[in-house]
Amino acid sequence: MACFYLYGDVNMKVAIYCRLSEEDRNKQFETDDSNSIQNQKAMLLQYAMEQGWEVYNIYSDDDYTGSDRRRPEFNRLLADAEARRFNIVLCKTQSRFTRELELVEKYIHGLFPIWGIRFVSIVDNADTANKGNKKSRQINGLVNEWYLEDMSDNIRSVLTNRRQNGFHIGAFALYGYKKDPEQKGHLIIDEEAAAIVREVFTLFSQGYGKTAIARMLNDRGIPNPTEYKRLHGLRYQQPKRKNSTLWKYFAISDMLINEIYIGNMVQGKYGSVSYKTKQNKPRPKSEWYVVEGTHEPIIDRELWDKVQAMIAERAKPFDTGTIGLFARKARCANCGYTMRSSKNRGKHYLQCSNRHVAKDACIGSFISVDKLEQMVTAELNRLAAEYLDKDELEQNIEFCDNLQGQKKRLLADMSAYEKKIAEYSKGIRELYMDKVKGLISESDFVELSKDFTTEKERLERVMIDGQKQLAEIEERIAVGDNRRELIEQYTNLEHLTREIVEILIDYIVIGKRIPGTKDVPIEIHWNF
Repeated sequence: MACFYLYGDVNMKVAIYCRLSEEDRNKQFETDDSNSIQNQKAMLLQYAMEQGWEVYNIYSDDDYTGSDRRRPEFNRLLADAEARRFNIVLCKTQSRFTRELELVEKYIHGLFPIWGIRFVSIVDNADTANKGNKKSRQINGLVNEWYLEDMSDNIRSVLTNRRQNGFHIGAFALYGYKKDPEQKGHLIIDEEAAAIVREVFTLFSQGYGKTAIARMLNDRGIPNPTEYKRLHGLRYQQPKRKNSTLWKYFAISDMLINEIYIGNMVQGKYGSVSYKTKQNKPRPKSEWYVVEGTHEPIIDRELWDKVQAMIAERAKPFDTGTIGLFARKARCANCGYTMRSSKNRGKHYLQCSNRHVAKDACIGSFISVDKLEQMVTAELNRLAAEYLDKDELEQNIEFCDNLQGQKKRLLADMSAYEKKIAEYSKGIRELYMDKVKGLISESDFVELSKDFTTEKERLERVMIDGQKQLAEIEERIAVGDNRRELIEQYTNLEHLTREIVEILIDYIVIGKRIPGTKDVPIEIHWNF
């Protein structure tokens, strides 16, 4: 194994890593040039050439923070590093690689030396070849971690203040508006899109349904809001899928209840889980930021009030136990779209509205609520009869007992594996300390720690497999208990209630009626 500390070797391969700076993250247009990225590449390529290093690859993450572990190029670099495809990782600064102290220790000080990889950042002089600056690298990592947390708190405080004062802070304006180039945080009307918004509200006020409106727009080739952004050069990064350019029921539905169209700024519907991730979660309506009269309205108050009254009227429930029974539970087998309820001659149906928004959008799924209720009830009663059979119950109880034994043995094995992993980790640390103290050479450390590392990694893989097995066993044990408990409560049913559907059913996939028959294929995904 070649040691990376042969720094005079002209065959050294370097991986260059670049990341877009924080201040450049909110650029909107594809034509915008990221000077930050270009400058980083130029600087690092020049440095690599001066050192006589061969450039293996340039890894560049655009629009990602230094705390985001989901960076695609960052993770690709780590995979290539583990595969020993290069000898050096070169960055502008340590913070470009990561701002997290945990990752500094894990990779720069932990795995990189084991993998034979040197880490260099040229601006802040971080270099793992220099044993004397390890503390400075750790301090850099700690400072960067503090910076992230403080920056997150500061940004959150600033954004909250701006939201409270009615300033728009999103990367993109809502369809119908655009950002005011003269006043930051202010929205102005985009007349091209606003004309469509007015048409949608007017059509609905005239009695047209949401699906019908979507079809009318699609028939005329009007791009939906997502496609509109793309066509106007906005860097709206959302995966393009089949029918992703079409208007659909929920796009119309969301538009008709959005107060931004009457001049009120509504923000904060979602909030981040942590400053270390981009993951967001919905906030309760009481925590939204609503400021009235922040911008010119597209929809006048009279039309708005009429539409809201019509929406409220249409939202009134029909007969108990029919409409709404499977609300948000039924999905089209052909396109995955949530099926909607309709009423015809006193009977209630579920249908895929995608079939009606455009030609060839979906072949469509259709079933009466009564028929679906009968099919679900029959299946539930069948499960109850089968599962609550005395002999079956005894078998399942015995089965669960057997699973408990498997779980106990697996936990004991995993405990032994954990002890072994700890021993190997301790051995590697002790070897590392001997290397630091000069008791053994770098090459000796790499060679001696190789067996420890190999065995440790093998046991870690065994532990991962064991955890998967444990999760499966626990799930099977839980399923046994849950099934018995749930199904005993709902046996010999003739009709379903919304409560029963909510408790027992995750979702139902509904296919298209089989030609020549009255049979509609369904697939029930239970909560047990």
